Amino acid sequence: MGTFKLSIIVPVFNEAKTIQKVVRRLVEVSLPLGIKKEIIVIDDGSTDSSKSKIKSLKLRYKNLKLVFHAKNFGKGAAVRSGILVATGDFILIQDADLEYDPVYIPKLLEAILAKKAKVVYGTRFVNYPLRLCGKNKTPLPSHYVANKILNLLTNFLYGTKLTDIETGYKIFSKEALSDIKLRSNHFDIELELTSKFLKRKFDILEVSILAKPRNFKEGKKFNFLDGAVAFLSLFKYRFFD
Repeated sequence: MGTFKLSIIVPVFNEAKTIQKVVRRLVEVSLPLGIKKEIIVIDDGSTDSSKSKIKSLKLRYKNLKLVFHAKNFGKGAAVRSGILVATGDFILIQDADLEYDPVYIPKLLEAILAKKAKVVYGTRFVNYPLRLCGKNKTPLPSHYVANKILNLLTNFLYGTKLTDIETGYKIFSKEALSDIKLRSNHFDIELELTSKFLKRKFDILEVSILAKPRNFKEGKKFNFLDGAVAFLSLFKYRFFD
């Protein structure tokens, strides 16, 4: 196996409580032999202390790449900024809130390296039933249902059998992006990536992961309006872009 590089893009907006821990976990995670690591942190106009904490990380990790937006444009804009400066053969998106554990990165990467697919998603919904009460109650059940509907629509529009198109853990080869023009500024970046990969006939391989979703009091940002935009985006990217 030759030497490859993984670019990890970390969009940040008001994640002062977790950003330093996330970056430390990313630095510490062990990748398969021969894989280099590039961590790119994009502060998307944070109004808390995220910006100063990100700058302090640079003092500790010299090779960290930092990008600062003058104001908040949205997750999609942050991801696009990260892609512009990424130099890796593969790109992974890591949310800054630790809903997704970096321990799963090697598992996602190994599926790419084994040439099973050029695009791999970490799915949260394998053997994950909806529970409305009890000790193991599903966090944010409305989000769960919305995700299921989005998946059904996507599978109908593209003839696929995906289970988690809204997952925050997506890894793809840079080759898969070679002729894709991304335009999304907000959470619809998830739908745009999925739609444009599928329209270009890339098979999306799903690998099972666990996630720890936050509630709104803990800082969850995806809301009803974002969900409505996601539904509209499915049709926009399928038929018009």
